[in-house]
Amino acid sequence: MPVARLRSVVLDCPDPHALADFYAGLAGGAPQPEDDDWVVLAVPDGPRLSFQRAPGLTPPEWPRADRNAQQLHLDFDGGATWEEMDAAHEKALALGARPLDLEDSEKKDFRVYADPAGHPFCLCRIDHP
Repeated sequence: MPVARLRSVVLDCPDPHALADFYAGLAGGAPQPEDDDWVVLAVPDGPRLSFQRAPGLTPPEWPRADRNAQQLHLDFDGGATWEEMDAAHEKALALGARPLDLEDSEKKDFRVYADPAGHPFCLCRIDHP
């Protein structure tokens, strides 16, 4: 029997409202601000994401492990085909994502980006059953 259920993945950021809007555009849902420092996003068919104001946040330098090491990243289903992945890529860029690693993405089945606050995330090609 589990000890606890996962409630949220919380991302520290300088502007929780802006980052919640970014992820709402990427994954769906409507941001629900609780106050100026905390916003919750209930992602359809996914985990709840929360965004917490952290002034002076220094984002990780992907893929470096020696300075501001990445502590986690989020994986998103970018589609089952390369056409769907390309469309997801374009939409992510339009929302404000910054590519970190697109090299050999066809061999790796994923592409790495930074969100507007600098957190790494991936769009993954997922074969749907």
